[in-house]
Formats: sequence, C-alpha cells, structure tokens
Amino acid sequence: MSDGRFELFTMMIAQISKSIQKIKTKEMLKFGLRGTHVMCLFFLRRSGSGLTAAELAEQCGEDKAAVSRALALLEAKGYVDCPEPESKRKYRAKISLTDSGIRLTDEIDRIIEESVEKAGSGLKEAEREALYHALSVISGNLKKLAGD
Repeated sequence: MSDGRFELFTMMIAQISKSIQKIKTKEMLKFGLRGTHVMCLFFLRRSGSGLTAAELAEQCGEDKAAVSRALALLEAKGYVDCPEPESKRKYRAKISLTDSGIRLTDEIDRIIEESVEKAGSGLKEAEREALYHALSVISGNLKKLAGD
C-alpha cells in the first residue's frame, strides 16, 4: 500500500494552486482583471516584441477562445494593442503592450515579487533551489506519464 506520499503530494499541490488562484483573484480585482488577463500581460511583457494570439494561448496554457476574450477586454481597457492584420488571419497579428499596459505590468510585477517573497519566507536559498529543481523534475515526469 501507499506510504502516504501520493495523498500528501496531491493535497499540497492542490492547496498551493488554490491559494495562488485566490491571491490572483484578490489582487487583480483592484484592476478589474482576472487570472487569464494577468497571464496574457505577463507573457506579453516578457516577450518584449509582442506575441500572436496563438503564441499567447500556448504560453498561457489557455485555449484560443479564452485568450481572445481576455485580449478583447485588455484592448478595451487600453492595455494592449491588437493591430488589424492585413489578411483575415487575426491570430497571426503581433499583440503588444501599450504604455498603460507596461505601467500596469510593472505594478503587477511588484505584487508578484512581494507575494513570491512572502510565500518563500523561511526558506534558505539552497532549499528554494532544491524545491524548484524537484518540482521541475516531477512536472516533467508527470507530463511524460500523461502523454504530453
């Protein structure tokens, strides 16, 4: 029989995920945004030169419809620029942050850094590195098992 590792691991991962979602929801309500919006902004800022909707969906781990809805709201709020493509293939157009979007992502980055710092308080740097390494290995193994 199991030594309890499965139950402990799945419960801890589920609790971490649930807590992250709650924090995202609470913090982003201040801006009238949700988690998908934040992920889109995060990856657009990280890209530097913009991303297509398809690239954004892949990086966010969301379906294209969810990203499309998120981009529509972000564009309406003036945070992203979604240029009209020359062809009918809108999903190929590069989306970029506006100046307002850059300022917002700076504020979101500050909130994320503060949250990560608080979440990891009490860990030594070597412990943090070992944790991330172990999670990376486990994540890769689980992806293989799942056939991804």
